[in-house]
Amino acid sequence: MGDPLNRAVNVGIVGAGNIIVQYLATLPRLPGVRVSAVADLESARAEAVAAEHEGVRALDPAELCRAEDVDLVLNLTVPAAHVDVSLAAIAGGKHVYTEKPLALTTADGRRVLDAAREAGVRVGCAPDTVLGTGTQTARRCVDEGSIGTPVAATAFMTSPGPERWHPSPSFFYRTGGGPLMDMGPYYLTALVSMLGPVRRVSGMTATPRATRTVGSGPAQGSEVPVEVATHVTGLLEHADGALSTLVMSFDVWAAHLPRIEVYGTEGSVSVPDPNGFGGEVRLFHRDSPEWTPVPESGGHRGGGRGIGVGDLAEALAAGTPHRASGELGYHVLDVMESLLRTAGSGRAEEIASSCPRPEAVPLREA
Repeated sequence: MGDPLNRAVNVGIVGAGNIIVQYLATLPRLPGVRVSAVADLESARAEAVAAEHEGVRALDPAELCRAEDVDLVLNLTVPAAHVDVSLAAIAGGKHVYTEKPLALTTADGRRVLDAAREAGVRVGCAPDTVLGTGTQTARRCVDEGSIGTPVAATAFMTSPGPERWHPSPSFFYRTGGGPLMDMGPYYLTALVSMLGPVRRVSGMTATPRATRTVGSGPAQGSEVPVEVATHVTGLLEHADGALSTLVMSFDVWAAHLPRIEVYGTEGSVSVPDPNGFGGEVRLFHRDSPEWTPVPESGGHRGGGRGIGVGDLAEALAAGTPHRASGELGYHVLDVMESLLRTAGSGRAEEIASSCPRPEAVPLREA
């Protein structure tokens, strides 16, 4: 895993959009991490962030990827720019942690992983929500046999679409967007964390509307063309035999559906929203009369976006694998790409990639 890093990891952030606020609420709390620089194509945004955080300097993206006081580049750019920024950082000898998805295609994702391997640096990939107490407590229930042998799971994300509240929602409906690519990584990463990698998938899709109407902001009332599937249904076969049913939709006004549930030979576990770090886990066992809340037993309590960066920093110090890895992000991307491809063929498809199941996180304060 490379030589251990025996000091704090200096983090440079590329992309000063809305999501940076959540990362900057978490990173200063993490041991072994120091934010040293920020960059954005709109220099004023980077300068505003630097002015609010002592010891952080504003650079342009190319400078940041070469800066001597940056060990790891946190890539918070829009999905279409993820690969270019990650490759530039790797070329500068930096480790990379990128927002999801790893890339828009598996071909580009493979370029990033291959470049990192040749350069001797690491790649991390969001989401790190699965390192929180919600998914980790549920995983512990599965690992300890509280539901017996896992048989199946369901994962549902349904909404009427982000255009009702997002002032500039067009990217959600362009290539690389849609409910699967936008929200699927949270749900699929949680499923892989609990049930292991996926070996075969079959999908179906629908796009019932050709345009969407912007509901707020300066562009309110304008029409956005839809270029992607907005309702995706998939069946996943995990390597150990469990079957997961996935629904990701921007076409559902309301539903009474769980976020994620895992069903075993002895009971079931209800998993909270994987787009968050906490939430109540509930367990049903065949010998109990009702669903029972499960006390937190794993994960980062009080976690926020950025704990995956902290996990990577700890792994660099210890010379051990990190959990929110590029290999995991690539496998999730491979599953999503295959689901969309099988929707056109009507056949099941073997997943070419696999990944190690990330190590469980013991209960700890974030």
